Amino acid sequence: MRATVTDTSKQLGRVFVHHATVDAGGIAVGDAVKLSIDVARRARIRANHSATHLLHEALRVRLGKHVAQKGSLVAPERLRFDVSHSVAMTPDELAEAEIAVNAQIRRNGRVDTRIMTPDEAIEMGAMALFGEKYGDEVRVVSMGAEESGETYSIELCGGTHVGALGDIGLFTIVGESAVSSGVRRVEALTGEAARAYLTGRDAVLRDAAATLKTNPDDVPARVAALIDDRKRLERELAEAKKALALGGAAGGEAAGPEQIGGVNFIGQVLDGFDAKGLRGAVDDAKQRMGSGIAAILAVNDGRASIAVGVTEDLVATRNAVDLLRIAVEILGGKGGGGRPDMAQGGGPDGDKADDALAAIRGALTG
Repeated sequence: MRATVTDTSKQLGRVFVHHATVDAGGIAVGDAVKLSIDVARRARIRANHSATHLLHEALRVRLGKHVAQKGSLVAPERLRFDVSHSVAMTPDELAEAEIAVNAQIRRNGRVDTRIMTPDEAIEMGAMALFGEKYGDEVRVVSMGAEESGETYSIELCGGTHVGALGDIGLFTIVGESAVSSGVRRVEALTGEAARAYLTGRDAVLRDAAATLKTNPDDVPARVAALIDDRKRLERELAEAKKALALGGAAGGEAAGPEQIGGVNFIGQVLDGFDAKGLRGAVDDAKQRMGSGIAAILAVNDGRASIAVGVTEDLVATRNAVDLLRIAVEILGGKGGGGRPDMAQGGGPDGDKADDALAAIRGALTG
């Protein structure tokens, strides 16, 4: 008979039950069995479990004594640790915690376990773990040492641990996130998993450096420079598109005003024009006129956006918001707003852009 233990549970407060899948043969009440563990898997679990104790103390030192364990996952391939903390941890805080844990690993201090009463454990400074219930005797796990000679971490814990902290090998934090209000989650790796992760990150950096034709140390500066160049080119392209759409590019003349109702008026429909540039286009039109009203529409994918501007000398008698709403209604939109001198809105009926301009002209004539 051969069976694989897939889980364990604690029943009736003190009975540990093994849940197993039978791989071969059969099993019956009264059978004698030999239990053995997957040594390599257990070693990884021990490393991750001991690392949670070190991480717990490192976070308490860096963030404050309010930090307390609210849950954890100790798996062969990774660890997850939830603590009470109200705000996101900064990169510097996480880095300092990681440095502190690795310092304990390099010192290779012993991990000692002792059985004592809860009162004795509390007197020596042991921390109880979240959600645990303790009887007349408790198991106290002590590990690591501070420069003062005091023990680094002392907790009540019944789990499996490394014999010496050097067995953890390496510790690296890979994530920090919110679990719920007042609870943050730290995810980390140890040993070979941590080494493989860092090696992979280094390979990504080297690939990026090769693509950018620079060395890894200069990648951040190179990326920042490329982002600045892109922003500059986007601004220049937007200005060029605006000038072309308004008829002022390549030596052409920008659209001139017409006289409607005794005021200057510039009205244009621009296909494919970026709606984000409408206010700037209207401001340009107002500046060219000196005194007047501008209404410019951008039509993209069948939808129309419109901005209406009125120069300061006319706002007492002409209101950009009122004119805008006339156009927006025709465009099938609702509302739209702004100030008496500048308003913006839009609607789904881009094919009615010319009708919207005609409606504004009609309002100015009236």
